[in-house]
Amino acid sequence: MNYAVFFRNLNLGRPNCPSKAQLERAFLAAGASAAASFQVNGTLAFSAAPGTRPHRLLALACQHLRAECGLREPAFLRRLDDLAGLVALAPFAAVDRSTVYECCVTFLHPDSPALPPAPWQSRRGDVEVLRFTDAEAFSLSRKLGSSPGSPNAALEKLLGQPGTTRSWNTLLRLLDKHG
Repeated sequence: MNYAVFFRNLNLGRPNCPSKAQLERAFLAAGASAAASFQVNGTLAFSAAPGTRPHRLLALACQHLRAECGLREPAFLRRLDDLAGLVALAPFAAVDRSTVYECCVTFLHPDSPALPPAPWQSRRGDVEVLRFTDAEAFSLSRKLGSSPGSPNAALEKLLGQPGTTRSWNTLLRLLDKHG
């Protein structure tokens, strides 16, 4: 596999969301040589033949999904090699994991405005972004009340653009399996 795609707000089998088979079939119909759904959160790894434009393949897969099940959520494409580069940054190396609910990576919309300096914290203090790249945010989610902070909601509000968030462990497992 050479690419991963992360859909926003997709849980397999829910209304307006594909099943695992539909998700994989959409990518294969769009020209992927292999496609493997990973977990139920709208993460998929796929291979594209040399010369295939991955963004075009993703657009065609999204058209299939829109027609088949009504999915209209954005998707964020990354090369698996680039995801491995994010892991090499070790953004959470200094974090005592017992003090946070979750370490997360958010894939940002390409039209996001200029990013604020990091660290950045939500007004409630339940989300802290430790670092931004050009296309990602590495954040901590804290459980201050009955529910943990949502990096995705905080960053979408801050930037005015959709994004999608995965736990850091999901990214590590994806790369362990397909990287």
